[in-house]
Amino acid sequence: MIDLSTRYLGMTLRSPLVASAGPLTEDFGALLRLEEAGAGAVVLPSLFEEQIAHLSLDLNRWLESMAESNPEATSYVPDMHDYNMGPRSYLEYLEAAAEGLRIPVIASVNGSSEGGWVDYARRMEDAGASAIELNVYYVPADPELTGTDVEDRYLKLVAAVRGAVRLPLAVKVGPYFSSMANVARRLVDAGADGLVLFNRFLQPDIDLETLSVVPTLHLSTPEELRLPLRWIAILRGHLDASLAATTGVHTAEDAVKMILAGADVVMMTSALLKHGPEYLQLVLDGVAVWLEANGYASVEEAKGSLSQGVVPDPAAFERSNYMQALVNFSSSFHA
Repeated sequence: MIDLSTRYLGMTLRSPLVASAGPLTEDFGALLRLEEAGAGAVVLPSLFEEQIAHLSLDLNRWLESMAESNPEATSYVPDMHDYNMGPRSYLEYLEAAAEGLRIPVIASVNGSSEGGWVDYARRMEDAGASAIELNVYYVPADPELTGTDVEDRYLKLVAAVRGAVRLPLAVKVGPYFSSMANVARRLVDAGADGLVLFNRFLQPDIDLETLSVVPTLHLSTPEELRLPLRWIAILRGHLDASLAATTGVHTAEDAVKMILAGADVVMMTSALLKHGPEYLQLVLDGVAVWLEANGYASVEEAKGSLSQGVVPDPAAFERSNYMQALVNFSSSFHA
């Protein structure tokens, strides 16, 4: 019997497969199906900084208007359906999920700047979250901002959330740093207990019919796996923190690759949206079959066994990998 358990953010999970934040995890019925399929944990959809700011702004405007009206009106509570009630509904859903599931429920908050919204991380803790995932989605478009400015913004945000909660804190970031390894280490020093690699920055498009900029959303593909695989393999052993792989994991083979590279958990969304929550069980069974066939007794034994620090040619994760790929392609092209 293969031991599929793993350690992540100080928690022992029954399996390395985690349902990441997405449409599936905003449905309680789907959460139950994911748990039944063998998920080690689930990450709820993100509560956005803008949602919290919107709610606070609307409430402040209402209070100001009441102060200028009849004093008796101050006892009137507005119909909050007229306001953005995302934050309250989120906390209620989080509480229900934490009570209704036997596996850890990780709350997610998406932000890019410090502010009062950070306090909601503490409310997530009070609502029963097992951990917090801070999803930093920030596109630095100001040409006056330096790389140091951008990195400092990330570090201050992580420190602010770390100061608000006692729960384990994972930080989900994109790969667009000039020195990813250095930033990763500094994020951990700022208070991150784990890193989720990588955030998928959705790219806008132009609608030629309406001549407008429109948002686009495409599910991930297995080809996107290689970027987080490379950096997890490089960072494994260099950080006192958990590593979660996300983006491009569609099959058991994909999940195994991430574990061998050094991931503590492997997160899935797109494949589960395409095939349904029960697909997670198929992937998990495939992981167990591969481990047994290749002489591994557990996920922990396999974890990081092909990370940069232990492979015979560490440079395979760096420049030599690029050169070898060109040589291989050229040879096959001229064959």
